[in-house]
Amino acid sequence: MPEYTIEFGKYGARGIKGSEAVGRQLDALAGGVASPVDTKRGMLARLRYLTRSPHARQAARDAGLTATDRTVKAWLDGKRRPNARNLERIERAYVSVRRQNVARYLLRRLNSRGGTRVELHPLNQSQVPRPQQRVLEFRSLNIRIWDRIVRAWAQGDAAALDDAWVDQIVDLGSQWGQYEYVTNVGFAA
Repeated sequence: MPEYTIEFGKYGARGIKGSEAVGRQLDALAGGVASPVDTKRGMLARLRYLTRSPHARQAARDAGLTATDRTVKAWLDGKRRPNARNLERIERAYVSVRRQNVARYLLRRLNSRGGTRVELHPLNQSQVPRPQQRVLEFRSLNIRIWDRIVRAWAQGDAAALDDAWVDQIVDLGSQWGQYEYVTNVGFAA
């Protein structure tokens, strides 16, 4: 059984960790505000999302948005503008709260009808010298239980997400180590 890749990219292979690709795909499925946080429209949309209810305000505080209610109201009214550090906090809090809010929905969709088919696109070996290239092929597998993956993603825990992802790809058999790094992971909910 293969072990974790220790020196990824040593010979020029390109790709990302499979768990990171899964996180990106879950973020894409979660959707959200398209405007960047540093634009007025993007900042206001995020602040409205984070302040629309007492539960949302508490979740934003838990996620790291420590500005007082008075300051947030001044931002919403356009009387003041948050500095770069506060914009970063707003973005982090928004992503965290958004993930928590859509996690149940995504989990229900991904687990329905016996799971979800996942497509694994192998890493890019175009820069690897011929003798070091491996034969890689497009693979797919059906993940039946997404609970650990979605929970780790919603909590923003990259290590737990990686562990949960590796536990799923071992179903590929003895070749699972070849798909620890990929160019893309595709699935829909």
